[in-house]
Amino acid sequence: MPPQTSSNIPQRGAVWSGCKKALWRTDEMTSARQIRHRLAPFWILLAVLLGLPIVAHSFDDRSAGGSATMSVAQLPQQARETLHLIRAGGPFPYAKDGVVFGNYERVLPRKPRGYYHEYTVPTLGAHDRGARRIITGRAGELYYTDDHYRTFKRILE
Repeated sequence: MPPQTSSNIPQRGAVWSGCKKALWRTDEMTSARQIRHRLAPFWILLAVLLGLPIVAHSFDDRSAGGSATMSVAQLPQQARETLHLIRAGGPFPYAKDGVVFGNYERVLPRKPRGYYHEYTVPTLGAHDRGARRIITGRAGELYYTDDHYRTFKRILE
């Protein structure tokens, strides 16, 4: 084995940096979704080793706190106004209203891309679009979220 000199001793952090690059294959195009997918086997293995339950995250009409549905009358006033604009076909106040909702969080039932569309529900005092949305499905189903896609309630008409 050759003697270690300053030229062949890894610099501090170089080993970790090399491992990190191999794991992440980092570049500017790496998205958070790609990172989550690469780490999923690690988290599943960790959960199995620790004896934790593995739960698939999907939309269900029930939740621990009660029903994950609401009537139109239970919607905030701004959401009812947005629903009226959706039914009328516009005009919508935000340029992104009506764009395809990708369902990347996989909270709603899985459907082909283009099945869902999203519309902004204005939030008083917000400097941007805020967190509230109404999602429409091609078959006429409606969902409301007030926490930027973390949870949904199906709107019953």
